[in-house]
Amino acid sequence: MNARQEVLARIRAALGPEPGAGEPVPRGYLRQPADLRLTGLFAERVADYRATVTTVRDEAGLPAAIAAAVTRLALADVVVAPGFPPRWLPADGGARWLADDPPLSLRDLDQCSAALTTAAAGIAITGTIVLDAGPGQGRRALTLVPDVHVCVLRAAQIAPDVPAGLARLDPVRPLTFISGPSATSDIELQRVEGVHGPRTLHVIIAEEGT
Repeated sequence: MNARQEVLARIRAALGPEPGAGEPVPRGYLRQPADLRLTGLFAERVADYRATVTTVRDEAGLPAAIAAAVTRLALADVVVAPGFPPRWLPADGGARWLADDPPLSLRDLDQCSAALTTAAAGIAITGTIVLDAGPGQGRRALTLVPDVHVCVLRAAQIAPDVPAGLARLDPVRPLTFISGPSATSDIELQRVEGVHGPRTLHVIIAEEGT
């Protein structure tokens, strides 16, 4: 037995018997404790990506939180995803709300200050929001072209980890995973934001509500 064969033999011994055909491969994922405060962890991890996070007590606080984000970011024209709950929009938010129904052209989207959407899920451990083009989320271009993305989700939508998050999603839908503003680094490791999507991400979390 040569060295290669010896190494492979040790690996096979460590792995144990090979599962039979058709048997599921066991996945011993490390799960999160039941008492983990998901909203706090999610907000912390999202902020680690240089995104802004606002938490409100319930859905009644969303219009004021959205208006505050509009003011802070000096937004003028905000395109709202089809199906976004109208009751969440501020009566006077200081911005012009644009509908993406029928879909705006890419040129018009590029002229918008921001996109306002909901989300399909959030993942606490990675600080990720997931969109699946459902009601209130819009098409993929809606959250890629404008320079700012304001995303609203409920605390009940936040899963502890990736496996739990995936279990809540429909795999046949077009899923987009967003972890912070769009960013990349050049060959000298200089961080550049806004290359492949929004330069600014603002996430608003409603602790309670349906």
